[in-house]
Amino acid sequence: MMSILMSLLLTIPLCLNSEAWLMVLVLMINMLYYINMSWMLNSFSQLSYSMGSDLLSFNMVLLSFWIILLMILASSNVYYQNNKPDYFLLLCLMLLMTLLGAFMCLNMFVFYIMFEFSLIPTLFLVFGWGYQPERLMAGYYFLFYTLFASLPLLVCIFYLYSTSFTLYFFLIKMNCNIYIYISLIMAFLVKMPLFMFHFWLLKAHVEAPVSGSMILAGVLLKLGGYGLLRVYYFIYEYSYMYNSIFMCLSLYSLLIVGLLCLIQVDIKTLIAYSSVCHMGLVICGIMTFNTWGMLGSLVLMIGHGLCSSALFCLANIIYERTYSRSLLINKGLMSVMPSLSLLWFISCINNMASPPSLNLMGEVMLINSILSWSVMSWLFLAFSSFLGCCYSIYLYSFVNHGFNYNGLFNLLNVTFREYMLIIFHLVPLNMMILKADFVLM
Repeated sequence: MMSILMSLLLTIPLCLNSEAWLMVLVLMINMLYYINMSWMLNSFSQLSYSMGSDLLSFNMVLLSFWIILLMILASSNVYYQNNKPDYFLLLCLMLLMTLLGAFMCLNMFVFYIMFEFSLIPTLFLVFGWGYQPERLMAGYYFLFYTLFASLPLLVCIFYLYSTSFTLYFFLIKMNCNIYIYISLIMAFLVKMPLFMFHFWLLKAHVEAPVSGSMILAGVLLKLGGYGLLRVYYFIYEYSYMYNSIFMCLSLYSLLIVGLLCLIQVDIKTLIAYSSVCHMGLVICGIMTFNTWGMLGSLVLMIGHGLCSSALFCLANIIYERTYSRSLLINKGLMSVMPSLSLLWFISCINNMASPPSLNLMGEVMLINSILSWSVMSWLFLAFSSFLGCCYSIYLYSFVNHGFNYNGLFNLLNVTFREYMLIIFHLVPLNMMILKADFVLM
């Protein structure tokens, strides 16, 4: 594990020389090295220096590598306009190392440090390469929501050490109470985000550059799910009594946020709201405490990371040409960018969980899991699935069909790099189902 982090440290000179393509190649080599060295077991393997990897870590690390290298691929304007590309690549590398540290460490305090440290590069991405002046306010929202929820977690970690004399996830043993329970899970629920604590996500997505939106939707939301799965190791027995509160709130959010998606006119806001829907389903799955719920949440986290990131890339391809994210201006693009409309279609139907995507497999498992918790949840699940289809079709049809705005006929062609960027999202999203034991060991 340490060998991967050391090899990433040695790529710093590539960042300082702004060698973006070489950086992508090095990250791909590191990812292949990680695949070959890991065992993909349910228990921790490859233990060294308080770091290790199990099935959950393995998939999250691969997702981090993949999204970061696609971020570098998506941010061509940073290099072409010479908008501080060396700093941008350095931030991407720092973010990747932080995420690998969070996903591979076994110590809860180290995990907390990495969890919080991942805020800093993301904040600099929003501040440095965001589009509107409102990005400062979005950054403050993003920072303070997360910090406010995670201070009780820090205090609780110190308390855990004083009672169980260890901070290794699988060695902690303690008597839980309601304060410890809320402190341990609240930081992760805000990160995911839970409904009513989700306002930071919308602002951060709308003001962030494409790279910021990709890493937020692709990996940073998954840190919350990963943290929940880890802390439930040792507060498992106590959690049965109170999980139903958060599950009811998440089921309610599936309905309300699905309706909110149908009245959006900003493309990025619509995609961000759909992320809140998917993460609500993941929270429900994790909190049911059965095998299908746990594995289904992992599958949906990977599927959503790839699908949502692809949609943000497509929105950015349009934004770089029309300088608008409004659905009222970006209409009828099928006559201007006909080949891109196929990629829009595949991404939108994957967002509504179509076969053969990972989203479908994850949602089927999660719906089974939630119905086993309470049969009455069928009403919320049925309506949320229907609304998922509605807002995905609404997004696709509005962008690609209808009368176009006259100023759109002088658009630049879509480049080979942009096609490859979307295909690199959609191929693993739709092909990994053929090798499902990759995520369902």
